[in-house]
Amino acid sequence: MMRYQRREIALAACFSALAGYVDALGFITLGGFFVSFMTGNTTRLGIELAGGRAGGAALAGGIIALFVSGVVLGSLVGHATGRQRAPAVLGVVTVLLALAALLETSGAALPAVGLLAVAMGTENAVFQRDGEVTIGLTYMTGTLVKMGQRIAAAMLGGPKRAFLRHFLLWLGLMGGAFLGAAVHGWIGLAAIWLAAAAAAAMTIAATFFLRDG
Repeated sequence: MMRYQRREIALAACFSALAGYVDALGFITLGGFFVSFMTGNTTRLGIELAGGRAGGAALAGGIIALFVSGVVLGSLVGHATGRQRAPAVLGVVTVLLALAALLETSGAALPAVGLLAVAMGTENAVFQRDGEVTIGLTYMTGTLVKMGQRIAAAMLGGPKRAFLRHFLLWLGLMGGAFLGAAVHGWIGLAAIWLAAAAAAAMTIAATFFLRDG
């Protein structure tokens, strides 16, 4: 992450905010399951299996599978588009979110939420080098660990502001989740339309500022 410029980090925080927003919509709709935070769903899967709740286990497992399929899709799109990977991947995310919004409008809420999981998996391919994700946009555990390490390094005489990059990513996700929950309380799952519009705007921004990923 240290190899990225301030402009790229700022955009990454915006992408994380989108993930937090979408995850909040999915979490509220599914009653405690996530569409971008697969660590949480993996824990839920284990709990549901231990409790003999086949329905909950199937839901958690299904969301995980959809997320992984999104990661595969994003990686393939990124591989095919080269230096235009970031806008191409975000373009796919935009299409997936728009389709989810259309499904929700037609009354198919569960399939719509399923597409949200695919979209969030796809988003993780925006920042990728040599086949590996360099900035995780939909999960914060690793980001918080790195932030703590940078704080410790600063206390030992290292760069004083290096932790801010990681803090900004975390703040983006949290702020997006706050906004998603607030908008859901106002207009329900129709809030997906705003996520699709935001993703479209981010696609345009990435076209100008993230050409080489």
